[in-house]
Amino acid sequence: MQMTRRAMMVVAASGSLGLLLGAWAFQYIGGLPPCAMCIWQRYPHAVAVVIGLIALRFGTATLAWLGAAAAFATAAIGAYHTGVERDWWEGPTTCSSGPIGGLSTDELFDQIMAAPLVRCDEVPWELFGLSMASWNMIVSLVLMGVWIAAARRPA
Repeated sequence: MQMTRRAMMVVAASGSLGLLLGAWAFQYIGGLPPCAMCIWQRYPHAVAVVIGLIALRFGTATLAWLGAAAAFATAAIGAYHTGVERDWWEGPTTCSSGPIGGLSTDELFDQIMAAPLVRCDEVPWELFGLSMASWNMIVSLVLMGVWIAAARRPA
């Protein structure tokens, strides 16, 4: 038995809801506060959940493509965040450590005092060598596939 477009959209949106609930559990139950980039990854998931709710009434292909775009957006942010965590590239100066070479003592002190409490370039939790940002990227790409399959499914 094949799933309807609407059902697939609800499954994909539920995946985003599950990831959001997991993030909040790590934050509020596990005591792992999110960094700025972690927060950025949550917004597209929230959009996907709203799209899934709208899909309960209007299960159009356009909504499914929007859901795929939201899943891709959070996956892209997760990929960027993973690179920052692994030192493949520099992250935003607002949540990563900057270079300290050539700084005066006062400038170094100012940089330390301006640093956020939770840095984006540190991995607070891993499973099988992958950080939460990496897992978000992987699961979001799977969810994007479900959204795309829903978009391509006949009405």
